[in-house]
Amino acid sequence: MRAFIVGRFQPFHNGHMEILKRILHENDSVIIGIGSAQFSHTLKDPFTAGERHLMISSALEESGVYNYYLVPIEDVNSNPLWVSHVESLTPPFQRVYTNNPLVKRLFYEKGYEVLSMDLLNRKEWSGTSIRNKMIRGENWKKDVPPAVARVIDEIDGVSRIRDLSESDE
Repeated sequence: MRAFIVGRFQPFHNGHMEILKRILHENDSVIIGIGSAQFSHTLKDPFTAGERHLMISSALEESGVYNYYLVPIEDVNSNPLWVSHVESLTPPFQRVYTNNPLVKRLFYEKGYEVLSMDLLNRKEWSGTSIRNKMIRGENWKKDVPPAVARVIDEIDGVSRIRDLSESDE
């Protein structure tokens, strides 16, 4: 069975990695939707879809995971059309993993099996928390796979986030 999960992955962190491993334990493969693919260079969405693709693929391959598909998915500002939009961009899938109530409802209404996941160490493993650690100069690398830390260093991501956090007032 092929599963689908979508997230912004700003950045991809250890919680994401653990969830993907659990999904792959229950499914043959997973489609990873890189959500809000059109956004970058903002404090909430600092990384481009291509940078997030590189983070995720590098981390998964370094962990020996190859049974995945990465698909950038731009937002569609019409909830009734969103599932059809996703379907038009991805290989077929049968199962959806999400904790987002709207995403759950939209896929449920289209007949998909929708499953929730336990979020792990949410206080530390959240994109917001990790980005805030970068701004404050705290140790964020322990919260992401080593391959992700290398990508963020390569693109000077911490400096980008710090610049984006500054006020012009």
